[in-house]
Amino acid sequence: MTTIGRDPSNRIILHEEKCSRRQCELSCEANEWVVRDLNSRNGTHVNGNRVSERILINDGDVIRIGGMELLFTTDISKPLDQTVDATGVDPSTKGDTNDDCGPQILERKSSSRYLTESHLGSDSRESVRGAFAALYQLVVRMVSATSLRDLSDTVLGQLLQSVDADIGAVLLFPAETPDRTDPNGLRIISYQAPDDAPYHKVSTALSRLALTEGQAILALDLGASVSDNDFQTLSDMQAQSVICAPIRQGESIRGLLHLYSLNTTTPMDAEKLEYALAVADQFAVTLPNLSEKDHLTGKLEQAFDENRSLRRLLEIESDLIGNSQAMKALRDTIARVASSDATALVRGESGVGKELVARAIHFNSNRREQPFVCLNCAALTESLLESELFGHERGSFTGATDKKIGKFEQADQGTLFLDEVGEMSLTIQAKFLRVLEGHPFERVGGNTNINVDVRVVAATNRDLEAAVEEGHFRKDLFFRLQILELQVSPLRDHASDVTLLANHFLDRCCLRIGHTNLTLSDAAMKKLTRHEWPGNVRELRNVIERAVVLSEGAEILESDIQLMSAAEPRAWLAEDPMLRYEPVALEDIESEHISRTLKWTNWNKREAARILGINRSTLDRKLERYEIRQSTSE
Repeated sequence: MTTIGRDPSNRIILHEEKCSRRQCELSCEANEWVVRDLNSRNGTHVNGNRVSERILINDGDVIRIGGMELLFTTDISKPLDQTVDATGVDPSTKGDTNDDCGPQILERKSSSRYLTESHLGSDSRESVRGAFAALYQLVVRMVSATSLRDLSDTVLGQLLQSVDADIGAVLLFPAETPDRTDPNGLRIISYQAPDDAPYHKVSTALSRLALTEGQAILALDLGASVSDNDFQTLSDMQAQSVICAPIRQGESIRGLLHLYSLNTTTPMDAEKLEYALAVADQFAVTLPNLSEKDHLTGKLEQAFDENRSLRRLLEIESDLIGNSQAMKALRDTIARVASSDATALVRGESGVGKELVARAIHFNSNRREQPFVCLNCAALTESLLESELFGHERGSFTGATDKKIGKFEQADQGTLFLDEVGEMSLTIQAKFLRVLEGHPFERVGGNTNINVDVRVVAATNRDLEAAVEEGHFRKDLFFRLQILELQVSPLRDHASDVTLLANHFLDRCCLRIGHTNLTLSDAAMKKLTRHEWPGNVRELRNVIERAVVLSEGAEILESDIQLMSAAEPRAWLAEDPMLRYEPVALEDIESEHISRTLKWTNWNKREAARILGINRSTLDRKLERYEIRQSTSE
């Protein structure tokens, strides 16, 4: 069944003022086609008779709707012999109302003849039906075009074959072009010519003429006889006949079709001009939807590029900074863990960078091109956490106005990072465990089984062993999460990385906020290296960002470094010297202090010398003098 009308929901949409939103209906019943009027305002006429009920229609029947006529056929490949016109009168009985005896020739130049579409005779308009099947096939291909370039190449290739042209071009105005009569504003979208033919710019003179008059133009008897500089291009390419058809959208011209024939014996004629004009008009109909598609495709590509840039940024953020033994060991462990798809458990104090470890696992695995999805289990109530993990159906609970895809589905083929997994309720733990073991799950309020392929990386700062003993965490889930375990050390255990981390955060902060490059003064760096960092790497990052904002010069001063007032200094520094006083020689105190400093920096002599405020060579002499050596256990 096919409906016809102005409403976009119809199979055939007519832009006709006297056409109703739903005008009529075509249907095939017992291998016969019938038409039925849908109570339209102005009625539907078949061969001049108004349709009052279902009536049969045959090939060649004319359906008139308002001022528009539709010719019905069941075989588009055959020429149509219309025996009855829209008034119901046999055309053979009517007088010839056309005063033209043939195409009118307009002499534009002494050696050239020009025809516009308004001067074509009725015989030419009838003969175009022979090419209707080819036009239909071309329209099908035009509708299937995936891009503006694809559409232009398709149209040009078919046109050159149908009208026996040798060279062709599709030219369009950019959307923002205000003057649509200046050919210099046209841009070539597609150009086709014989392989051995040199490229020639399309005729500017013909383009200007077609744009000014708004009609298709056929130019005949061209070639070397053209002497006017305006038509020099035609002479250069040895064109014998030319068609220039405007691509029109209402009153606006979007561009031009240029077709050039080099054949001296069978030049293009008025019938081919009619065909080219029909193709140009259909091109104009297809163009808006394709332009919108190109726009959406561009937006999609832009989003893809932004997503790719974001992924690169995440990869950068996943770089674990540090040269200490603890960080080197962690990176080695990540490299081994990333190659597996097994569940991983990342453990460590708050702020040590457990999420960075999870990202590093993901971006070093074979899932790196797939989603990396994060969820903080401690930030949600039990019901919301279930919905976030598994999704929900519309109406499954109060406020569920739409279907929601859960984190497991979002992370399909990728990695799901669950932070603070120890905060899950026992009910969620049971459902979570089933998914980890490969069972399908259902959305909240749904009954459809969903299977996903997700690698889970969990993180916690809780003592899960104690939680298991207390009955707050399932033992079987704990063992399932603990297949691969990574322990992230607190910053105080690899304090030698503070300098490197501080400079890293400083560079990134300056880049993000567009600040001029800053440096940390020696006093500021000393203050950072002597701090205990109870908030670990997160605290260090926040301190640096605060310092960048507060700094007024090109250097961050000690006063710009604002540490947590609740932070406790290291125990060996906090002890009252009078309470632990014992008579010791100054050299012994210096030797002990150097040894402690070297241990604190993991025997990084350059860093130790900086903290002690001496040169590296001076430190080496003191090590030799006090016979300080690194033990094998260090």
